[in-house]
Amino acid sequence: MKKKTLLLFLSAVLACTALTGCGGKDDEVAPVVTDISDTQDEPEEEPEPEEQEPEEEPEVEETRDGMYRSELTNEWIDESLQNQRPVAIMVDNEKTALLHYGLTQADIVYEMMNSTANGEITRFMALVKDWGQIKQFGSIRSVRPTNFMIAPEYNAVVIHDGGPFYIEPYLKNPWVDHLSGGFARINNGKSREFTEYVTTGEIEKRLKAANISPEYNEYYPGPHWQFASESKPVDLAEASDSMDCTLVDLPFGHNGSQLDYDAASNTYLYSEYGMKHTDPANGSKQLAFTNILIANATHKQYDSNGYMQFNILEQNNRSGYYITGGKAIPVTWSKGHDMDPMRFYDADGNLITLNTGKTYIAMVSDSRWKELVLK
Repeated sequence: MKKKTLLLFLSAVLACTALTGCGGKDDEVAPVVTDISDTQDEPEEEPEPEEQEPEEEPEVEETRDGMYRSELTNEWIDESLQNQRPVAIMVDNEKTALLHYGLTQADIVYEMMNSTANGEITRFMALVKDWGQIKQFGSIRSVRPTNFMIAPEYNAVVIHDGGPFYIEPYLKNPWVDHLSGGFARINNGKSREFTEYVTTGEIEKRLKAANISPEYNEYYPGPHWQFASESKPVDLAEASDSMDCTLVDLPFGHNGSQLDYDAASNTYLYSEYGMKHTDPANGSKQLAFTNILIANATHKQYDSNGYMQFNILEQNNRSGYYITGGKAIPVTWSKGHDMDPMRFYDADGNLITLNTGKTYIAMVSDSRWKELVLK
């Protein structure tokens, strides 16, 4: 036992000697004291939370009992009209035809050259949604092929008194419905061609007799326009290519169509033949529009009599203007088929948005485009 203890003691002494014999005092390495700040990252300051702009509350769409917003104007009208097709009434624009009755009832009015003869006279095509309220409208005259390319955009029934045989291929299209001639003749002291008017109740009776549905059918392409909210109307001043426009002087030499901006009503007032266009069927109110669209289009002449049509199908990026609120912007327009709505786009390629109200659309021949005055 003593021998074993002695051996353990000697082993411990030798181990200690080995440990201290590895190096002298001069070989000892002093510990390096470092600043803790050199070895540890300072805690990052937490960024202050960014102030977030309050989210805009989605606008709650207004509703009114028994009413809906018209697909033609965005104005409130009776909900019983929601599925009713509009009519497109051809209105003579010769000076002898004045005064026109009922045009202030139209939701949309197209004006375009009707013939290359007679000073390139224009004719109106007036779209009316609530045609049951018509008391007297016109006088009405003949139709042209161009009108049968536009009316189907709205699934509208065209009302006219005949037309050249060039319209016959269009009458065979299943998406075309029309009522020709046979409307009331009113003795107004003028020659017979200026005496035909649509009067109270005639449209309903004529549609029924012709077995034409007064409601949208399978050829209806759907709502034509997109509208701005009345609480946030389109302000063209915000566009980089916006220009002031309080006068629209159209290159229609025969009648001298002109629209003047009225800031009080925020509409453009229509004049022609050097006088205000007033409606004796509506208290002599002047024809007025919230929106104006002008389209540059080529045309072809059929014969020496001046019959013609605008080449509006399969058109892409034709020039034009959109005008509202005293401002105008350049636009382009396109149309592919009779039933395809004519689409207008801004410089960024966005589909334009109309303001609530009536719209005037002018088709201007490219041969006269440079004569258009906006200022």
